[in-house]
Amino acid sequence: MFLIVGLGNPGAQYAANRHNIGFMAADAIHRRHGFSEYRSKFQGQIAEGTIAGIKAFILKPATFMNESGRAVREVCQFYKIEPEKIVVIYDELDLAPGKVRVKTGGGSGGHNGIKSIDAHIGSYYRRVRLGIGHPGDKSLVSHYVLGDFAKSDTLWLAPLLDAIADSADALAKGEDSHFTTKLALKLSSHAPPGAKDQTSHTTGHVKKPQSHIRQARNATPQKKPLATPPLAG
Repeated sequence: MFLIVGLGNPGAQYAANRHNIGFMAADAIHRRHGFSEYRSKFQGQIAEGTIAGIKAFILKPATFMNESGRAVREVCQFYKIEPEKIVVIYDELDLAPGKVRVKTGGGSGGHNGIKSIDAHIGSYYRRVRLGIGHPGDKSLVSHYVLGDFAKSDTLWLAPLLDAIADSADALAKGEDSHFTTKLALKLSSHAPPGAKDQTSHTTGHVKKPQSHIRQARNATPQKKPLATPPLAG
């Protein structure tokens, strides 16, 4: 049994934000692997299914980003899931758009969702960091991450999310190196400008899908979350 956590802010107004790429990736896995419908529980939206024959849960916290750890802790306590069986997918400012890094443990890098999870369950869980690029000035970060992806981003974003869904079997098996290798093979023909060598624990070719930005915007609205307004990072 393992848990995939996609990080983002709940609500239609945030659905297509750069900060919500974790939600987008979780939804792509959800669709590809035929998980159950999301249900409201554990201060989040949770679905159940199997990947590569392994029982799995997908969680999208319904708190705002800076309180994500509350939902993760509740799921882990209820299902007795150890941190090493958790994969958290989230946006990374310090990686070029479309670049992917996978690691276990480490610091938060200033990401408020990761800070919250670390505070509630410790830091020894697996992290899939999805590059969204940096606006170039620290004062612009909040506006940037809470801004929507540009239409041109679909050229790399849609293939990336599909490749993550296609490669999720490796995550389920705990084969992180194999996961990044699969991504690299799939995404080699879709690298955005400035994102050479997409994966280092990185990113391939898939059929052209419907825009994931549009899918995010059309997602079923969630219940009003419990928490303070979202914080960037």
